[in-house]
Amino acid sequence: NYNVATMPEFFEKRYNSKFLKFLSSIAIFVFLVPYSAAVFMGLSYLFKSNFNMSYTLALVFMGVFTAIYLVMGGYKSITMIDVAFGMIMVAGVIILFISTLIKGNGLSNITAQLSAINPKLTKIIGPPGLWPLFSLVFLTSVAPFAMPQLIQKFYAIKDKRAIRTGMIASTIFAILITGIAYFTGATTRVFLSSEVAPAAFNNEKPVFDALMPELLANVIPASLSVLMLLLILSASMSTLAALVLVSSSSVSKDIYAGFINKKISDKSLTMLMRILSAVFILISVIIAYFKPTTIVSILGISWGAIGSVFLGPFIWGLFTKSANKVGAIASAVLGLGTCLILYITKMPSPQAGTIGMIVSLVANPIFSMLKSLEPKGKLSKA
Repeated sequence: NYNVATMPEFFEKRYNSKFLKFLSSIAIFVFLVPYSAAVFMGLSYLFKSNFNMSYTLALVFMGVFTAIYLVMGGYKSITMIDVAFGMIMVAGVIILFISTLIKGNGLSNITAQLSAINPKLTKIIGPPGLWPLFSLVFLTSVAPFAMPQLIQKFYAIKDKRAIRTGMIASTIFAILITGIAYFTGATTRVFLSSEVAPAAFNNEKPVFDALMPELLANVIPASLSVLMLLLILSASMSTLAALVLVSSSSVSKDIYAGFINKKISDKSLTMLMRILSAVFILISVIIAYFKPTTIVSILGISWGAIGSVFLGPFIWGLFTKSANKVGAIASAVLGLGTCLILYITKMPSPQAGTIGMIVSLVANPIFSMLKSLEPKGKLSKA
């Protein structure tokens, strides 16, 4: 048992590497900031569509609300209501699915309308093609195996029975949430046009970040719109809470308490985490205000960069004894470097992230084998 509370601490103990701990801590804070900014952007577009608020006003409101919610409450404020958030999300997506079918006069009619727009839209591999689709699926399905804000929640599990229950519940939840989300996203071509939703189009071209908020405003009955807002707010707050707390702890606990001031008191550490949480939220809101690119692109580079750093060291370090420090560092550095270089050279972020993660996964065993005599650190008994 490593007796660790964060992924950077796991890397330090597993690979006997302070460098890997430092690198992963920095990566968490740097690349989860744009992820958080993307969530703020989505929420602001949603409030703008449903309450006729300005984007800036909605953004400031959500930033202040999130800061109060997290900085004042901390970890307990999210763990106590995660189950409630999950129940609201399940109820909301079911309502969304049913409302979409009713609005479109059934699944067969929606399919026929999509086919009339473009026959390729109803094919298994539609536009834009196999490689972009594979990259998106790989990024959103494989990267979570090494996303710190998700992995660290499993540290609270105390027995194997809870693991099995959690596996079943999370699988059903993931299929339900993602399946309905992708389905309704595809129907934007059917329900939205520049005449029906002018805010979602600019010179007849879709404004991608505004499509889903406008779809919700047009598909969901007014009597249920409040519940849908609660659904999205619940999902977003749950995500933001995890992002902010993991990021602030990476700097305060892993870097400051781990390298700079190892004798810091628990009270001072908690205060530092709250200050860093506020800073993280402020930076995220500023990025969201300037809207540097689309939400999907921001999420792609965030998930891709984090996955490129963590996937190789975490997966191989967890399931094999042969992985060593050299392999872990090589996989993190090469994976992240590949991802960022490809993104800078204008490759779409899902593809850049996918290639970076594949490099990370492949590099670890290769470099571990080349340096098989490197000290391996302490291996877990679990």
